[in-house]
Amino acid sequence: MTDFWNPYRTLEPAQQRLLGLGSVLVVLLAWTALSASGLLSKNQLPSPWAVAQALAYLGWYEGHSQLAWATLWSVGRVATASALVIVIGIPLGVLMGSSPRINAVVSPLIDPFRSAPVAALLPIMVMWFGIGEFMKIAFLFVGSIVYLTPLVRDAIRAVPEGYLVSAQDIGATSWECIRKVLVPLAMPRIMDAIIVGVSVSWTYITVAEYVNAQEGLGQLIANARRLSATDQVFAGIIVIMAVALLTYQGLMALKRALYKWETKE
Repeated sequence: MTDFWNPYRTLEPAQQRLLGLGSVLVVLLAWTALSASGLLSKNQLPSPWAVAQALAYLGWYEGHSQLAWATLWSVGRVATASALVIVIGIPLGVLMGSSPRINAVVSPLIDPFRSAPVAALLPIMVMWFGIGEFMKIAFLFVGSIVYLTPLVRDAIRAVPEGYLVSAQDIGATSWECIRKVLVPLAMPRIMDAIIVGVSVSWTYITVAEYVNAQEGLGQLIANARRLSATDQVFAGIIVIMAVALLTYQGLMALKRALYKWETKE
């Protein structure tokens, strides 16, 4: 197998950054060429320069930053929903992974939603919870927990049975086996589940903020779309992608720091 097709070969950091920068430049060049070609109107595809100007306008205009304020609101909603998902989803996933009976009861209530269009639940949640802040957090919570909980369950199940047998042989109780064997050994994969859960919340933020949001990146994008300000729509999407990427990188850095034996550069 050549190095090109070797999944176990690690690239040098400089080479990895160069390849990544190259792909971004290719996309920007293609975007610039397509917007300048006239095949699509400026309202359909604004140029990168127009989007950059929109970012600058939203970032600071007349002593106020719409972008910073909207980002803070969206980050707050994602953080709140993610905290609830972690507090509820991880214990539930641990119980499901540790007990086949609990898994048999709970799995039919969670697993189907992994393939369901969670966005379709928005009208129902509006009817149940109204159009206030609680509904937005609840929507992000539901959209994320159906991914995180099964991943935590699978992380517990992935722990080799030999560790559990050894603990039982030396007299460990069932609770001690869960607390001192299964959970610690599964933590790197549970951290992966947390990263997935938070990332999923960011994919749903625009949907959550579409209904009666006074602030937030989703609301900013919705207002720009109503005004046909496509450059601002693109700007809002880019900011969501950037914040989501920063969140992902931050959580990955935390995982590398906590579980160095599980991560390789």
